[in-house]
Amino acid sequence: MANITLSIPSDIYLLMKKHSEVRWTEIMRNAAIQRLRELEDKKIQQEALDYASKDWDDAHDLFKF
Repeated sequence: MANITLSIPSDIYLLMKKHSEVRWTEIMRNAAIQRLRELEDKKIQQEALDYASKDWDDAHDLFKF
């Protein structure tokens, strides 16, 4: 597994330190994974819409935006 460094404002860091029971690394990892999945899903949806025939008026109904 790769590592990254994350910079956050000092006031947020102090609040996080008050809640040491929280696994902040896990929260950050899950948020990144969720956002990446959303971006990939959006990309796939856009590719499908682009692929659809231009005279197919209902192409946008395939996905709820």
